[in-house]
Amino acid sequence: MFKPQEVLDHYYLEARCQLLEIAATLDRYDRSHDDFADDSTDASTDDRLDLIYESLALLSDRGGSPDRSERLLNLFSDPE
Repeated sequence: MFKPQEVLDHYYLEARCQLLEIAATLDRYDRSHDDFADDSTDASTDDRLDLIYESLALLSDRGGSPDRSERLLNLFSDPE
């Protein structure tokens, strides 16, 4: 098992890359939403976008328990 500093040393760049990809996806979504504001379809009611933001809130809780992966899996697999 890694020490806390070793975890950051080993996984920081990969995590940063994945977070940047999430930010880029949300930027693309926002830009496309602005470009197609006249479109009759309203993607803002899409539950998938809500799930992304819920997952970001879950991840941003620094005092959270160390079962974030399991909680994310449950969030994305919940049929409701």
